[in-house]
Amino acid sequence: MLDVQALQGTKVLDIATFLAGPFCATQLGEFGADVIKIELPGVGDATRRFGTMTHCGDSLPWLSESRNKRCITLDLRKPDGAALLKRLVADSDVLVENFQTGTLEKWGLGYDVLSAVNPRLIMVRITGYGQTGPYKDRPGFGRIGNAFGGLSFLAGYPDRAPVTPGSATIPDYMAGLYGALGTLLALQAREKTGKGQVVDIGLYEPIFRILDELAPAFAYKNYVRQRMGPGTVNVVPHSHYPTKDGRWIAIACTNDKIFARLADAMNRPDLARDWQTLAVREENRTLVDETVAAWTATMDRAALMALCEKMQVPCGPVYSIDEIFEDPHYAARENILRVTDPRAGDLALPNLVPRLSDTPGKVDWVGQSLGAHNEEIYQGRLGLSDTELNRLRSLGVI
Repeated sequence: MLDVQALQGTKVLDIATFLAGPFCATQLGEFGADVIKIELPGVGDATRRFGTMTHCGDSLPWLSESRNKRCITLDLRKPDGAALLKRLVADSDVLVENFQTGTLEKWGLGYDVLSAVNPRLIMVRITGYGQTGPYKDRPGFGRIGNAFGGLSFLAGYPDRAPVTPGSATIPDYMAGLYGALGTLLALQAREKTGKGQVVDIGLYEPIFRILDELAPAFAYKNYVRQRMGPGTVNVVPHSHYPTKDGRWIAIACTNDKIFARLADAMNRPDLARDWQTLAVREENRTLVDETVAAWTATMDRAALMALCEKMQVPCGPVYSIDEIFEDPHYAARENILRVTDPRAGDLALPNLVPRLSDTPGKVDWVGQSLGAHNEEIYQGRLGLSDTELNRLRSLGVI
């Protein structure tokens, strides 16, 4: 392991709000980037008040997702605030924002202006629908990204309304991940060209990107996939099945050999003959799933897991969060990070992803209080005097 982090020396400005843009900056900060979180004075990022509140006055999502960021306040709408942002931009590598399209331009802080200050600047822009197109001015949130991106339509049962596909914030996290990927690509390109560029992401686009064959299947054969409950298109049995102890197990038979192994585990080798191919199983989908479900319901989940693992049938428990906290694999992989924060006390957070063998990331601190690093940044980095700092405070700029 080297005593260096992958993004060490990279300077990032996070002027985004809520989750998508900030999560992009969080990914960068976890691997060594120096991230400055910029918030509206007296108000702050809405994430501070979203979700479970803690006794320190900030929410659990804020404490978790604003890790490793230095927090300052700045009103970008005021001329003095815009001027200070430009000074910070002058020696920064990346700026992340997710205001509604056109907002920064309205404040005189569009990419044309900021890139004139620093031609090497990379700007990550995450909005509901992207910077172009007929819907570019529409507001957007994660739920809208799920819906417009095509995922919500697939979630739930065919005879019921579409449901939330796990979490309404999936598009926010996905857009943040793609934003971090775009940043890394743009940093690599800058090494070759010497110039920065814009990374433009609509919340719905990462959702649409991960819907396997949905788009090509429609274009190729006009196939519109419908809701299938816990089932999976093209393969069966590949679903969630009940167990004797009132739990659920996930079983995935993605080819004929795996199904034959499942049939042996069920002590029903005849099934592998009667439903030998995927096409035949697809024709008998309901009966196949009912047969497997009737078998799983005769055993406790632990026994099912042991038998399926012995027979090399891919399976997994359908976990609730309390079961995740009890699982030895999560513990061995240290997927749950335990930290003690001076303000919030003991916390358990999702640990970093991915793992790097030589230059791993780390969490130095969780989300800080509003304006916690004002003096450190404004005086230490920009060299403002006490008099100037007090003037800006009195004007509500910081």
